[in-house]
Amino acid sequence: MLLHLSTWQEVEAYLKQSQGIIIPIGSTEQHGPTGLMGTDAICAEAIASGVGKVTEAMVAPTINVGMALHHTGFPGTISLRPSTMILVILDYLTCLVRSGFTQFFLINGHGGNIATLKSAFSETYYHLANLNLPNASQVKCQVGNWFMCRSVYQLAQELYGSQEGSHATPSEVALTQYLYPEAIKQAPLSENVASSSSIYSAADFRARYPDGRMGSNPALATPEHGKQFYDLAVQELSKSYQEFLTPG
Repeated sequence: MLLHLSTWQEVEAYLKQSQGIIIPIGSTEQHGPTGLMGTDAICAEAIASGVGKVTEAMVAPTINVGMALHHTGFPGTISLRPSTMILVILDYLTCLVRSGFTQFFLINGHGGNIATLKSAFSETYYHLANLNLPNASQVKCQVGNWFMCRSVYQLAQELYGSQEGSHATPSEVALTQYLYPEAIKQAPLSENVASSSSIYSAADFRARYPDGRMGSNPALATPEHGKQFYDLAVQELSKSYQEFLTPG
């Protein structure tokens, strides 16, 4: 059930049976010579929709710009500052709490969002405690990173081994190829690709990873692989969401 395709009456009816909601969040950033700028948001949105169908959960509109300052040396990347992103999450969740939601499960597609999301959750708990909302004490937040699902990681290792890398990976490119086969890109890729995981400024990142990849070989990606990653992520995160809703 997609929030943006629902009426307020339908949302009100949903809240009588569940106070849980899934929020997809990603990023708009470079993903190497063959990866789509919207990869992280595209993957998070599709998987969140799949989890929503399996669990009959409400799915909120995707937050498709995240914390990607280290990628801004590449044209097209859009990033929020960490402080801005915290405020976005804070306002997003506060409005939903006022509506009656209390359990927020964020399905994330971008590693650079993780630290800021955890800070945003703490900021939200602190903020809500001072609003005297009747349901504030019931609010809990959790992030599920689809690319860190055990089953997804295992498949990526089986298919790509060390060539999975850590950015512009064949697994995420494969997923976008499955979702948008009409947008599959081809480009020459150098066999020499830096694989260090250290990240500093945007200029430093561009200098050390000139084509945007981090140890990855996205040429290995196929739409068929993408379908496998999608199914595994939906299955594992559906279970995680249902466990998240369980009291205790």
